[in-house]
Amino acid sequence: MTLGRLLLAWVPVAAWFLIAGWAGRRLAERTGGEGTFSAPAATRAWTAGWTTAEAGVVTLFASLWFDSLGSGGWWVLFLLVGLLVACRASTFPRRTILLLVVTDTVRYVGAGALLAWRLGS
Repeated sequence: MTLGRLLLAWVPVAAWFLIAGWAGRRLAERTGGEGTFSAPAATRAWTAGWTTAEAGVVTLFASLWFDSLGSGGWWVLFLLVGLLVACRASTFPRRTILLLVVTDTVRYVGAGALLAWRLGS
């Protein structure tokens, strides 16, 4: 897999992660109360950087899957990885936690779809 191909796969995934993360936080704010996810600009910049790095790791993970292990069943793999990422301890209300689990899982399955399109055979 060439670096250019990985870069062309990473860019849409990073954009998807940023958009889906923003939408998930907005939905969670509505269910969890005002100011639950508000943060200073420096924290938002750090979160955006971390999210794009996360997209890079997911892209490398997908390149391993699509180049060596196979291409079928990608949605199951990314569903399980999304659930794994979403299962974390939280002090938010139960409804907000469930919403965050769903949005994180959808975020990863969407990334898997983008990567299957960009990296799949």
